[in-house]
Amino acid sequence: MAESMDITISDIGSWIASGAMIFGGIVPYIPQYREIKKKEDADGFSLYVCLALLIANTLRILFWFGKRFELPLLFQSILMNITMLFMIKLCVNINTKNQIIKLKDRVFTDLDIKYFWKWTDFQSYLDFVLLVGVIGGVAMYIFVDYPIFVETVGLLAVLTEAMLGVPQFLRNLDNKSTEGMSICGALQIIVDLGILLQVYIYRNKTPVRPVLRTD
Repeated sequence: MAESMDITISDIGSWIASGAMIFGGIVPYIPQYREIKKKEDADGFSLYVCLALLIANTLRILFWFGKRFELPLLFQSILMNITMLFMIKLCVNINTKNQIIKLKDRVFTDLDIKYFWKWTDFQSYLDFVLLVGVIGGVAMYIFVDYPIFVETVGLLAVLTEAMLGVPQFLRNLDNKSTEGMSICGALQIIVDLGILLQVYIYRNKTPVRPVLRTD
């Protein structure tokens, strides 16, 4: 009975930890989303934060196909990408609505590097993310048997997310304000880096081999 109760408590603890891992990443962006929507002002939030997270989590998803890690972390990456797309959609809609003078539409298919990630429609951002995913997926399918390629993808995911704070820092510096960067957002950077490093270390540690007895 006691053993059965221990297993049940352990399972519950594991489920709670997995849930926190999956949903904890998006929590800091919920109040930020609500604040932007309430004020109808997205100037304080840098869309390059979304770019960094989309690239980092897409690379992490691709890394999973080359070197499997815990499913909660995979689900976290998928959910984070969805969250970032919602943030982009909200910011694009608000920026378009707040235009005093109607500007020329800038879309992804224009292939104008000057307006990269400054497009005026949500579909352009979605097209770019899908393109990165498709190209990355094809590359992973071709080179999945090459450990150096798979490990490079994992390393790039870590390095990309390590740069997460830079876009928002530059935006705040330009605005001379920290309004767009909440304390929760700063903490999220630290949490995400910790999770990514844990995944990378876990997948590269030497497994313990059981000692075979001969007697």
